[in-house]
Order: sequence, then structure tokens, then C-alpha cells
Amino acid sequence: MKLYFSPGACSLSPHIVLRETGMKFDLEQVNNQEKKTKSGVDFWSVNGKGQVPVLEFDNGERLSEGPVIVQWIADQNPAAGLIPAAGKHERYRVQEWLNFITSELHKVYAPLFRPTTPDAYKDITKENLGKRFDWLDKQLAGKQYLMGDTFTVADAYLFTVLRWSGRVKLDLSPYKNVTAYMDRVQARPRVQEAMKAEGLIQ
Repeated sequence: MKLYFSPGACSLSPHIVLRETGMKFDLEQVNNQEKKTKSGVDFWSVNGKGQVPVLEFDNGERLSEGPVIVQWIADQNPAAGLIPAAGKHERYRVQEWLNFITSELHKVYAPLFRPTTPDAYKDITKENLGKRFDWLDKQLAGKQYLMGDTFTVADAYLFTVLRWSGRVKLDLSPYKNVTAYMDRVQARPRVQEAMKAEGLIQ
């Protein structure tokens, strides 16, 4: 099994989840600008959408879209406790978080990374994200993780997306519960392993 990733991109989320489960996997780094893998493969031939992450199985089949990949990984390893069982109410709470992160945070960051985005639009985008952070800060009050005391796939995804804030000059310091949460997630040994493997920390 192989994970196609780009350092610090949304592929960090399934990378963390793979390490949290202890599954065996290989990594294949992708240059997002050139759409080439480190070994020289045309990434468009791997994923016609041109985006990481992609999880490639030993039989050659591939799965894309981070929120889907993390659920698949977690379901193969129920003992890791990264997602509640299908049919349980809590399962849909985790999916609710995954949907919120992908639609209300992940995609909202995108214009901030594009040099062609007008400054006025970037200001509006930052204002909208600030409202989401304010709400998120309230949700994290008194909690270790999004679902309480249990780390789930949604936490791996939220941590990954919120890490982009520094790159686009978004200050998270006013959101004390969010910043404490980020510190807590980053301190997890498997999160540290994934970040070191991607060259994000020493």
C-alpha cells in the first residue's frame, strides 16, 4: 500500500491516521507544482484530478479524497479507535466534523494560497475563516479532541488544515482552545512521526 503525499498538504491527514493505526505503507512524494512524483512518475496518470492524497492498494486500485481515505483506514483497524462503528450515533458526528472541515475550512483556505487572488477577496476569506475559528473555539471548550477524550480521524484532518494558518498569515492566538488543541495534537507521538517523515519538523 502506498500513500501519495505532498509535505504539509491535506495528505498529512491520512499519513497521520496510517501511523496511528500502525499499518504498513510506503510513501511517494508528489511535487504539487510540477505534478510529478519524486520517482519521476506523471502524477496526472495516478490521479486525473491532480490532487493528493491518493492511497494505492497492492492490487493497483486507488482511492482519493482525504475524508474518504481516513475512514477506510480507520475501518480496517477498528481496535485503533479512530472512528466509531458504522450505525453508531457517534460515527455520524465524526462524519459531520469531516464534512465541516472539508467544506467550511479546507476549501475556504484555497484562495489564500493563489497569488492571483485579489487582496480584497483574501480579506473577505480571512474574515469568514475567523468566524469559523470563533465557533470552533467554543466547540473545543473543555474537550481534549473534537469528540471529547478520544482522538479520531476528524482530529487528524482538522490539525492538518489549521496548520496552514501560519503560511497565509492567519493568527490563531485569539482562539485559546484552538491553539491548546493544536499543541495537544502535535504532541502525539504518531503525529510527530508523520511530520518528521514529511520534513515539517526536525
